[in-house]
Formats: sequence, structure tokens, C-alpha cells
Amino acid sequence: MPEWLKKFFDNIKTQWRKWSLVQKLILAGIIIAVIAGIVALFSISASPTMTPVIDAPIRDVDAQYRIVTRINAEGVKTSVSSDGVVMVPDEQTARRMRSILIREDLIPSGTDPWAIFDRDRWTITDFERNVNLQRAITQMVTDHIKALDEVDDANVTLVMPERTLFAADQNPVSASVIIFPKPGSDVAQNRKKIEGIQKLLKTAVAGLQDANITISDQSGNILNDFAGMAEMDRISLVERGQRMIRSLEAEYRARVLSSLQSVFSSTRVRDLNIKIDMDLSKRAVSTKEYIPYVIQSRTPGLSYDDSKIQESVTRSKTTSKTTWEGTGFNPEGPSGVEGQTPPAYRDMSNLYGKVTQETLVDNEEIGERTTQEEKLPSIDRVTVSANIDGVWKIKRDEKGDPVITNGSIEREYTPVSDEQLRSATALIQNAVGYDVSRGDSVAVQSIQIDRSAQFAEEDAAYLKQRQMQLVVILCLIGLLLLLLSFFIFRIISREVERRRRAEEVARARREQELRENALMHAEEDEMQVAMSVEERNRLDLQESIASTAKEHPEDVASLIRTWLLEE
Repeated sequence: MPEWLKKFFDNIKTQWRKWSLVQKLILAGIIIAVIAGIVALFSISASPTMTPVIDAPIRDVDAQYRIVTRINAEGVKTSVSSDGVVMVPDEQTARRMRSILIREDLIPSGTDPWAIFDRDRWTITDFERNVNLQRAITQMVTDHIKALDEVDDANVTLVMPERTLFAADQNPVSASVIIFPKPGSDVAQNRKKIEGIQKLLKTAVAGLQDANITISDQSGNILNDFAGMAEMDRISLVERGQRMIRSLEAEYRARVLSSLQSVFSSTRVRDLNIKIDMDLSKRAVSTKEYIPYVIQSRTPGLSYDDSKIQESVTRSKTTSKTTWEGTGFNPEGPSGVEGQTPPAYRDMSNLYGKVTQETLVDNEEIGERTTQEEKLPSIDRVTVSANIDGVWKIKRDEKGDPVITNGSIEREYTPVSDEQLRSATALIQNAVGYDVSRGDSVAVQSIQIDRSAQFAEEDAAYLKQRQMQLVVILCLIGLLLLLLSFFIFRIISREVERRRRAEEVARARREQELRENALMHAEEDEMQVAMSVEERNRLDLQESIASTAKEHPEDVASLIRTWLLEE
């Protein structure tokens, strides 16, 4: 350690010893306060800052919940302040979330459009303020469009004319946008996304109308020409309708096929075709009906209908009656002037006549009902065709074995009965909602399915199994013969060995008797017989074995059995 540093620490120790306890505590408190301040400063500076998505507070709880849920669906962390402002981590994320909220109409009504873009206004000159305002709006709209995932770059031009005294002389606000889609993006073909960009422009620029907005790609193709996209929309609707029809057909087919296969098995029901004809048009239908009056409704619970119905109700009635009697005088005007009476009536003049006229007018009131409904796509006709195979049964002989002819198993085919076909038809009709008035058709037939390949595999497997059984039986018979031959050989060999031992025992007995007789004769003749050492040991061993066999016969028998088993 350097000398100066050592002296420095020695001085500190000397001063520390001189300080009183109060001074030491004050120093420790100062050090602790400085450390705490430094830690608080670092913690505050390291805490993430949040950026508001919409500067205006959202008071509506439901709207606030929808906005937070939609932002969370994009995987962005959100927080809501005490005054209702929705916050996200950074400004770029905030711009992207604003674009999504505008595109999906999640911005609450009454929100200030300037609060969305967080624009500061400068109070310099009017000209500079307007120019800066237009530049700020243009830059902000450009940033918003660039924040979209499908857009690589964007070029925005806004034309904001000066205000005039009369509204008729005021030029409209217009906007021109050129977008550069990212590779693989469908923003140029997706109408919903183009409408989202158009709504973003309308919200950003006050007074901007749809007719004055032009959105194009880098090739100059107009993307927001929705009138020219009507044909494409029609093709898209047709494609969606076809997909809906295919999905409905697949659903019906899976449901009906599952029901039939659970009854007849999956191998018998293979073919099932369903064709659905649908009217994909959307139109309004107005229906006007004349209905009778119900005087008394039907009493609930009765087995018969006791209701009283009247076709019409008399609203007013008029009766008119005219009676005339007289001579039938027909004036012809002043004298000297020919009248206008036809000759046929002129001959009947001055005759007695009587006329009675009666008129009865009834005004009847009838019930009327007018229904206005919008007809959505509906099913016009459903056609179903199904095939159910019969039952194949294997022919068997008296022993229960399959009958084999020319190397194949004989089988008998039994078609499906008419009653089962009718039951299957009724099952399909109920499953698809059969309606005679629509012209629906359900055809269920029993057509024999070609099972040649299946039967060939089954025959080959059966013949292979029989061949395997025959080989196993022959192997078992050979093994049995081998075991039998081994047992016979064993018995014969044991018998031969027993006879050989018996002959050796008899021969040894005879030799022993001869020796004993010779010894006996020698003793009788008092002859001195000289015996060898080996003969003496053998005689001693024989005497010992004989004495042991007499004393322990069971041990000797067990020993002899052991010898026999080993040999």
C-alpha cells in the first residue's frame, strides 16, 4: 500500500477515535441518507415510462374494457391511470394500437381527434402556425400508417385550403396516400385494412371526406376504389358461399355416415354423397295476408278444437228502398219540339206502371297482416345417395371348417333387405332435415362391393394358418417319436447294463465260492496257503463291506441307487 494512502487511513482512524458517539451517529445517518437517495434515484430512472394511447380519458367502463382487451390481444402490456387514460410502454406501440383501434371502430364517440395524435400547437404567426399544424398532422399520419405491420413505407400528402367566407366557395380538404406493402402482405387486396387506413385519415384531418381520399400502391393502382371492387366483392361472396356449402356438406356427411356405420359397420357403408343447393342471395321479402278474426281461442287441455273463428266482421250496413207507381207519363219537352225518348219507350208512354227498387250494402272488415322480412341464404334442395353392402358368410362343412374350392374359401352373399333400406332411408331423411316441398331426394341402395382383394388376403392368411398348423403338428409328432425312441433306448441300455452287472456279480460269487472251497479244502488238508498282500486287502475290504451292509442296509441301498442313476 502506498505511504500516503496509509497515512490517510491512519488520520481517519485517529479522527474517528476522537469523535464522540453523537458525531459518529450523525455521520452514519448522513451516509445512509445518501445511499437511500442514490437507490431511489436509480429506481425511479430505471422504471419504464408509459405512453398514452389516447390522451383523452375514457369514462365509459365498457369502452375502456373493449380497448384494453383488444390491446392485450396483440400481446401488449397496458395500464389504466386513475383518470381513465390507457397507457402502453412506448410511442411506437401507441401509434400501432391507435391504428388498430381506429380501424376497428373502438375509439369512443366524442373523443377529440387531436387528442389521439397528441399534437402541440404553437402560438407564433397564423401562417407559421397553420404550416406547422399541416406538417405535424402529415407526419403523424405517416407515422401511423408506417406503424402498421403490413406497410413497409408510406407517403402522405394533405391539401388543406384556406377558409372562405361562404361555404359554397370553400374547396374541400383532400388527401393522397401512397403505401408500400411488405412482401407477402395482403393489404392491397384486403378491403377492411384499406377502410381502416381511410378511417384513420378521416379522424386525423377535420373535414376530410371519403370522396377526397386517394390511396394507391407504389404502382399507381387505386386501392380505395370500392365501387370498382364490387365485382371482386361479389366473387369473394360467392367463394365464401361455396366454402359454407362445402362445410355444411361435410358436416352432414360425417353425421349421416357415423350413424350408418354404427348400425351396418364401416366396411359395409363406404359410399355416401351429399349435394346441397343453396340460394346465396340476400333480399327483402314483403308478405301481405288476409286472416280471419278469432272470436274465441282454443281452450287448453281439450282434445278437440272449440275455438270460434269468423271470416269477417260487419263494420257498417246500408239499406235503400225505392217504390214508384204511376201512369208512366214521359214528357217530351215543349210543344213543337221532338223529344229524345227512344221509339221502344215512346210506345209505352201513358201506360200504367209500377217500379220497386231495393239496395242493400254491407261493409265487411277482414283481418290483415303485413310481414316485412329479410331473406338470408337458405337451403333450396338436398340430395343424398348412399350404398350399403350386403353380408358375406363363409360356407362350412360338417366339422365347422371352411369349404375350400380351387384354393379359395367359398362364400355366400346376402343382400340388404328392403325393410333395412327403408329404415336407413328414414334415418338419413331425419338427419338432413328432409323436406318434400323443397324437392329433396334420398336414395339408399344395396350394390355389391367388389371385395376380391380382401377375400384374396383372407384366403391367403387362412391357408397360411392351416399350413402353419400342419407344420406344428408334424414337428410335434417328430418330437414325440424322438422322445419315444430316447425312452426305448434308455430302457434297453439300462436292461443291458443290469444284465452285465448281474453276470459280473454271479461270476464274482462263483469265484468267491471257489476260493472259499479251496481254503476250506486247504484247512482240511492242513495245508499252508501263502496269500498275497493284495488278496489279503481284498478279503479285508470284502469283510468290512459285508459287516457295514449288515449294520447299515439303508445307506448301502441308497448308495447303490446313486451309482445306478449316475451310470
